[in-house]
Amino acid sequence: MTQSAVTDAPSSSSETSSTKRSSRRPSAPPGERHQFFRVIQGYLDDAAKLIEMPEYIRTILRQPKNEIIVNFPVQMDNGEYRLFKGYRIQHSNILGPYKGGMRYHENASLDDFKALGAMMTWKCALMDLPLGGAKGGIKFNPYQVSRAELQRITRRFFHSLGGNIGPDYDIPAPDMGTSGQTMAWAMDTYMNTVGMVSKQAVMGVVTGKPVTSGGTHGRVKATGQGVVHCIRFWADRNRFDLHGKKLIVQGFGNVGSHTAVLLSHMGVSTVGVGDHTGYLYNPEGFNVYRLQEYVAANGSIAGYPNGHAVTREEFFNIQADIFVPAALENQVDVAEANALNGIRLVAEGANGPCTVAGEKVLRDRGIEVLPDVLANAGGVTVSYYEWVQNRRSEQWTLEEVDTRLEGAMRDAYRRVEEFERVHNCGMRLACYGVALQRLQKVYEEREIFP
Repeated sequence: MTQSAVTDAPSSSSETSSTKRSSRRPSAPPGERHQFFRVIQGYLDDAAKLIEMPEYIRTILRQPKNEIIVNFPVQMDNGEYRLFKGYRIQHSNILGPYKGGMRYHENASLDDFKALGAMMTWKCALMDLPLGGAKGGIKFNPYQVSRAELQRITRRFFHSLGGNIGPDYDIPAPDMGTSGQTMAWAMDTYMNTVGMVSKQAVMGVVTGKPVTSGGTHGRVKATGQGVVHCIRFWADRNRFDLHGKKLIVQGFGNVGSHTAVLLSHMGVSTVGVGDHTGYLYNPEGFNVYRLQEYVAANGSIAGYPNGHAVTREEFFNIQADIFVPAALENQVDVAEANALNGIRLVAEGANGPCTVAGEKVLRDRGIEVLPDVLANAGGVTVSYYEWVQNRRSEQWTLEEVDTRLEGAMRDAYRRVEEFERVHNCGMRLACYGVALQRLQKVYEEREIFP
């Protein structure tokens, strides 16, 4: 058979064949591109000074342990071979196996994965999980390939990673552009590359799998559930009655949609939504169940009939009480923070949605921020529960998972509040401070080999 030439996979594609999934380009972050990794390092430095962390520990934590880049060919539906670039950043495993999602996105970069990998380390430490931090993915637009191509890309990527992942070493999970189906392909690929004796024992190589393929009940909604727990804890402590309040959500994927649905049970009405295709407003409140079903079927909010199209600027000016940014990094800069109308609380469903300058504006305006390190840690916490169930060959009920998650989120929120009170700092630095205290203790106990 004659093979066609191998070409690099473009960051975007002009493919319009009916076998392709619809092309969906995310909206660009406002203004010039912020250096996300430097921002995360800045938070690390500030929190390290606050707890008087030894310089050698801070030096270690400023960079990941491993930066893995793989280039692998994949045959496309038209017979052409394309070369894809995949990444896996393994930031820290001092607390346990590396843990973090796999992102498929056309703007994926090494520095962004380094930032996200570091954030996973802080989240796991904050949530008191026996896991470290990692992040990875592939630089391409997953919505411009067919399902068959997506499967081949996924399998080739995980095969190329080889021994760099494993249930006791590095445990990937879904992230932007990936799903439970992606993880099922990843698990199956890994299981078919290890010895026959250990096939079932390695089911925990990834989390976020479908329940029928070894996943856990409650994982799909877990990140949104964690956001809602934090909003509820904040509301209780501030005597803020959630019933009758209004919500706007940027990003109506897994996290944003589940957050809106769960808050609707508490009487919160979602009046504004947005994603990479645009923004919608409904002063009477959306039926979030129907909108969630529509997005699941159509891939975005585009064309949803029960809302008025508004501009990005108009969306940020919608009068509401709570704002959940659940899209990309760096979406809330100075202009957006100044535009928010009536907002009392910003709960970060995404990683790094607020820029440093944007958060300063929010703080100056008296708008509180529930930081990502805490607010969206529900996903990795339930991923840990899935990993434990795989290792024990158990299946927990949804009620057990939900009860454990609520307890874990409440405990972490309490520790962050106490740190914030004692050190008289903002909540974000308190999250970092609590996480770094745990990491510092382990480094001091274990010291440095040899």
